Amino acid sequence: MGADKQTVNAQRVWKLTASLLSGHSAVPNQPFLPDLQSGLASDLPLAIEKVLNTIVQTVPCQGAWLAIRRGESLDIQAEWNDSKAKNLSLLIDTNPILRRVNRSLTELIIPRGHPNWETLPVGPMKPATKVWVGLPLVIGQRLIGVIALWRQSEFSRNELGQLRDLASRVSPSVEVLVTFSEMAAHLRRLGLLNDFVLTVSSAQSLDQVARRMFGLLARAFNTELIALFLRSSDGRVLRDYRMLEGKLNVLNVSLAGHSIQPVLKEARVRRVMDAVKDGLVPVFKGARSVLIVPLKYRGQAIGVLIIENLHAEAFSQYDEHLMVVITSHMAGLIEYTRLREEAEGRARSLGLIHEVVQQVIGLNDKKEVAHITAELVAQYFKYELAAILLVDDTGTFFIQGIGGTQAATVQMALAEHQNNEFIIPDGVTGYVSRTGESVLTNDTNQEKLYKPIKGWEAHSEICVALKDGENILGIIDVESREQNAFSHNDLIAMESLAGILASVISSANQYQKLQETIRQLRAIEIELNSRMEAQRSAENRLIQAAKLAAVGEMAAGIAHELNNPLTTVTGFSELVLEELPADSAHRDDLEMVLREARRASDVVHRLLDFSRQGERIRTRADLNEVVNDVIALTRHLIQTNGVNLTLELSDSLPWVSIDRNQMKQVLLNLIHNALQAMPKGGELFVNTASAVRAERDWVIMAVKDSGIGILPINQDRIFEPFFTTKGDSGGTGLGLSVTYGIVTDHGGSIDISSEPDKGSTFTVWLPI
Repeated sequence: MGADKQTVNAQRVWKLTASLLSGHSAVPNQPFLPDLQSGLASDLPLAIEKVLNTIVQTVPCQGAWLAIRRGESLDIQAEWNDSKAKNLSLLIDTNPILRRVNRSLTELIIPRGHPNWETLPVGPMKPATKVWVGLPLVIGQRLIGVIALWRQSEFSRNELGQLRDLASRVSPSVEVLVTFSEMAAHLRRLGLLNDFVLTVSSAQSLDQVARRMFGLLARAFNTELIALFLRSSDGRVLRDYRMLEGKLNVLNVSLAGHSIQPVLKEARVRRVMDAVKDGLVPVFKGARSVLIVPLKYRGQAIGVLIIENLHAEAFSQYDEHLMVVITSHMAGLIEYTRLREEAEGRARSLGLIHEVVQQVIGLNDKKEVAHITAELVAQYFKYELAAILLVDDTGTFFIQGIGGTQAATVQMALAEHQNNEFIIPDGVTGYVSRTGESVLTNDTNQEKLYKPIKGWEAHSEICVALKDGENILGIIDVESREQNAFSHNDLIAMESLAGILASVISSANQYQKLQETIRQLRAIEIELNSRMEAQRSAENRLIQAAKLAAVGEMAAGIAHELNNPLTTVTGFSELVLEELPADSAHRDDLEMVLREARRASDVVHRLLDFSRQGERIRTRADLNEVVNDVIALTRHLIQTNGVNLTLELSDSLPWVSIDRNQMKQVLLNLIHNALQAMPKGGELFVNTASAVRAERDWVIMAVKDSGIGILPINQDRIFEPFFTTKGDSGGTGLGLSVTYGIVTDHGGSIDISSEPDKGSTFTVWLPI
């Protein structure tokens, strides 16, 4: 990808790599093959089509196709005069002809009348067709593809020879094209994953998560037919997210009987190439292709993501795999976001209760208490109607406080009743006022008790009683025009509020008890804020882990693809240098090539170290022994850098479960980092000790230097992959990322304390 944007030297490296892979000279002597330096190399279907067209022009035929091997199947990438073969995937083991080609790795000629004529991979043939030829594309002893041609007359011996020669010359270039395509697809996948991590993972609400995710997917798949269905925590409500006319539409509906319910229950990935042929009813009218991916968190389906397209066969297996990866990340993010929203909802409930208590404490006017409470309920939860009804001495209920956007409408309707009575005897309010039992309904059409008021009809309602022992003092009634507007947490909040409100109304003598309640609520609020802060910290760690995972996957893919070509460049450069005269004009250039190749190889090895940090062998060990081993290795380096070393190791240090080699790598990275921060010498302190944090025992290892320090603006990014403050002086930005990954993999953490021009301290915490 982007070959035309590479430097001249980079293009030469790619050209040399391609020539070495194909076993031919780097000078292009096969003009009919795609030039790897052109943009054609990044477009596999177009490049394969060009290869096939060249073959067809060389040896005339009636029809042809070219298939690339993908695992145990052959995917037809190009066809000539055979539209039915387009995009077909052929299983090798299920077809006797393909099976023979795979085993023999030689061409196979099938004339009409042959026993296998009826089993041709893509058939049936036209009546005039007389012969079919299958040519294997082979690298070493490995089948990488098949070219099939057929026509009305037999192929001559000369033509068959030409075809064999073409197949042998095409194979290396096809191999390189496939490799380029896979690398490009891999990079696109990592790019989308990176966008997901950077944009979606930073969202603060479920609606924001959905909006950002829809934007990414719409650009990636060129469709706005995207729907997300999330099941509520209690499994009763389904939240339906869709993009309609460029805007996010959110609807809460009942899960029972919904068409998505069996999809959630099945929790299976499905890729439907043509919904019309498969008899599947799509979410969006007119959609042909459907990709269904469940969102699973800890083995349970919490939702399903559906992407549709108006065209058939719009989604590939690669798209399916990509969405599985994205939804695996997204499921955890959604669950964490949902937990945070629930925590914020509880915080609002506690805030409401706290505010009500603060404002009504000491008031003796029950009507004023009810009015303040109704206004606060509507303000905190944005309910369309919040009403407080209190019973008088005659046992009649009257509205004493009302709030919300529909308050005026209800008051106008009640004005027709001279006594302003809101209680409907056979309705929800009448039932609660008689029994004292709470009612929560999210679909009033299904609630027999619900009776609408003139001018106002709700679809969701919560009604709770204000009780002092067995006495009912009043009720709290909240309503919404939307279905499924309330959750169980809302009911709990209203019941909690009702209990406190009943206490205020029943007796002003409860003042002291309510003051204690205030103190308890403040303590709960502090605890909740602490938990929310811990939740935000956990989310930040999740985002950091997702970044490391995405970069690690990218590092492994790129490193493996580059390692072999770099080894070849290094080896051949060394051989040429050995044979080149000392006074050759090309020696300096070749030596520069060798140096740069070795430097690139070193970066590759660092990438591999970052993506897979070796075999993990953890044992109970003395961390002091690890420190002593590393100091023995680096003492000379420390001294030659003009640095004074101070070593303070605890004599009673508990043993910890560690991978000794990995922990040595951690300390080596920290010491090298410290030495680089003291180019003119300085003081280096290394110490170990026992410590207690968060009611848990830990072993700590600290590395302190007197170097240049780290700017505050860079401290939050110091552990990010590829982030370095060294500029042109060296460093890939992987050392501290590797260190962070090893420590967190051990269940520990690493802290940094630094001041510019005063030095830095890195403290590693390991659990005992």
